[in-house]
Amino acid sequence: MRTSTTDTARLVEGLRDQTTRFARAVAGRDPDSLVPSCPQWPLRTLVGHVGQELRWAAELVRAGEQVPVPDPWQAVPGAPDGWDRWLREGAEELIRAIGETGADTGIRTFLGPRPAAFFLRRMLSDTCVHHYDAALATGTVFEIAEDLAADVIGESLELLSTPALAAARPALAELRGRGERIGFRPGTVPGTTPNSATGWVITRTPEAPRWERGPVEADVVVTGAVADLMLVVARRVPPDDHRVTVTGDRALLDHWLARTAL
Repeated sequence: MRTSTTDTARLVEGLRDQTTRFARAVAGRDPDSLVPSCPQWPLRTLVGHVGQELRWAAELVRAGEQVPVPDPWQAVPGAPDGWDRWLREGAEELIRAIGETGADTGIRTFLGPRPAAFFLRRMLSDTCVHHYDAALATGTVFEIAEDLAADVIGESLELLSTPALAAARPALAELRGRGERIGFRPGTVPGTTPNSATGWVITRTPEAPRWERGPVEADVVVTGAVADLMLVVARRVPPDDHRVTVTGDRALLDHWLARTAL
């Protein structure tokens, strides 16, 4: 698996930032209000899931091996006026576990051996996406730094191109192809020139999907701000949203997005 260019200190800073923003979005809100982007979940379940998985990841890092994945419906986040503290305590528990274990220490994960920092990055990605869910549900502003949004895109593509994940989720075999290319190009739309040198290109090979950073030349290209591209990759913003533009083979993009839920 490709190594992230984002260092551990930035991942820690990002996790604190996004957990704090998530916590502010949900603190004191109606626990029974529904989350539009997670349509089966009330807000309490979204909150419970985020706080629960931060603690689960901390336990996994301390144990050095895989532990059972928790059920979000069984999470107990407490009363809404305590959600802010409970969420931030979960992030700090994971950060402490990474620091005590060592970011580069090998542990067993659902993808095989990985450095402990793998779960710091995995939880940051999930928290960023769920911050958007929380903001949408509560009518608050979603904000994320461009470098963090870019890392979420890269982390998602790394997972989807990892053979171990495809072995665990046979449906991902449908992401294989015959060289079709899907591109995500940073740029402001409409009316300005996109930055073609810093995008993401997925190539669907017969063995597995592959991806790379670089100039975006593809059969279908999604252009937009990096945060909005992240939300398209995460299946939170549809390709026909006004914040992005799509050129080329839309059916190819739709096929990919329909099969990439993580």
